[in-house]
Amino acid sequence: MKQKIINGYRFTLGQAFNFIENSTDNELFELADDLRKHYFGQRFDTCAIMNARSGKCTEDCKWCAQSAYYKTSCAEFEMVETEEAVVEARKIRDSGVRMFSLVTSGRKLTPTNILKISQTFSVLNQEVPGIGYCASLGLQSKEELQSLREAGVSRYHCNIETAPSFFDKLCTTHTIEEKVKTIRSAQETGMKICSGGIIGMGETERDRIEMAVFLQELGVDSIPVNILMPIKGTPLEGTTPLTDREILRAFAIFRIINPTAEVRFAAGRLRIRHIMKQALACGVTASLVGDMLTTVGSGIQEDIHFLKENNYEI
Repeated sequence: MKQKIINGYRFTLGQAFNFIENSTDNELFELADDLRKHYFGQRFDTCAIMNARSGKCTEDCKWCAQSAYYKTSCAEFEMVETEEAVVEARKIRDSGVRMFSLVTSGRKLTPTNILKISQTFSVLNQEVPGIGYCASLGLQSKEELQSLREAGVSRYHCNIETAPSFFDKLCTTHTIEEKVKTIRSAQETGMKICSGGIIGMGETERDRIEMAVFLQELGVDSIPVNILMPIKGTPLEGTTPLTDREILRAFAIFRIINPTAEVRFAAGRLRIRHIMKQALACGVTASLVGDMLTTVGSGIQEDIHFLKENNYEI
């Protein structure tokens, strides 16, 4: 199977179900690691995010602390100023991180805020060169995405969150089709795509396989795999955590089905600190470093030290 994939074979959904369900854990982990070594060697990609607008979101995503539908302790603030973003980007770049992303809450930004954040990205490219820029701003139009591209944004982030067939059980205020439209529009502007989601929201392994195949069909470049950290006040606060085995299998599944994409540690890394080395051997090639949006991550230098200690090239 390794050689077939290297030669261009890609799984359909039915083929993926059959192969994964008839393989042992060790077979999946070994294949995932072999594919990681073939396509990436010891290279490891890093990125960091800045919460550029927080809270008061109109969407009802059941996992999210920023939704106005739920009572959480999430901070609320409007758009950050350009000067703050410049300071943070410079700190991130000087730490050795390769990509910096501005992330905003809400369904999408208003035209006024799109103009403002595009101007911020223009300034960032001028004042803090030597690092890539990513944006995660919701369901923007192609014209708005084009303005971001022209401002120097090279990658757009828009998670599909879960399997298309499971999505409406978690969110009713927008659809998976709207997310796909945003992703396709961003691709048409020339931006690369970061799109993954959250595991542990009540989905089955088959749902995770479906999600992985769908991401392959979309041709995404980076797949952040968040592990649900149940937040008090959200509908998922009492969700049963995934087992270590389920988490490791998920990483392997995303790697095997998406052999050339970055498979990225994201939120929930503190939850799996004891199996991080095992997860690296299941095909992980990238990570968000530092804090997440509404949950604590770990220190950037701590993350980089861990990766170098395990012989990865940052």
